[in-house]
Amino acid sequence: MKEAVAGAFNEIAHQYDFFTGLNPGYRRHLRLSAERLGLGPRARVLDLCCGTGLSTSALRSVYPDARISALDGSAGMLSQAKRKGVDARFFLGDATDPASYGVEGEFDGILMAYGIRNVPEPDRCLANLRTLLKPGGRIGFHEYSVADSRMSRAVWNAVTLGVIIPGGVLAGGADLYRYLRRSVNEFDGVRAFETRLARAGFADVRTLPMDGWQRGIVHSFLAQRPLTR
Repeated sequence: MKEAVAGAFNEIAHQYDFFTGLNPGYRRHLRLSAERLGLGPRARVLDLCCGTGLSTSALRSVYPDARISALDGSAGMLSQAKRKGVDARFFLGDATDPASYGVEGEFDGILMAYGIRNVPEPDRCLANLRTLLKPGGRIGFHEYSVADSRMSRAVWNAVTLGVIIPGGVLAGGADLYRYLRRSVNEFDGVRAFETRLARAGFADVRTLPMDGWQRGIVHSFLAQRPLTR
């Protein structure tokens, strides 16, 4: 299913913002992860898996003078992003290797929201992202992770089975939302993903929580490219 995610998102792109708008805190949490990158005012920033541009808008609101590039693998989602009028350069391509689609480093920061979980080769992706960062550059992954907590997993499955998947049935995107539930259940726990980041050569790896019902479910995973390696 991971290889078919971009096509599935094409099918629901026109409804995506409506459904995320029903999720309390969704946009505020994206801004929070953007803030946690702690970038300078004129930073060069890459927004990976930008979707309909909600994460791009979050970055622009936090860093109004930043130079932002944004990439997504779904043409439908990217079309919605461009309609928002956010000042950014948009690219259609695979987040595993953005440089192959015209995205050139070096970036002060990278934000990848709800993306690393969908990449078929996450370790290869992380290695490529590290090369796109300046030495000392910062990376943030705004992502689900429930494997370390039975309570978080239980809440996640209750919400997806009781609300998200039934909503997807009405919207005609049930398969994608079933995949969403399954992919979150199968993704790294917090400690495992921190270890993965360290293994990829990132330093200062840390994880910060969200609030509300997504505490323990969605996290800001933060790291840095070392200055000397």
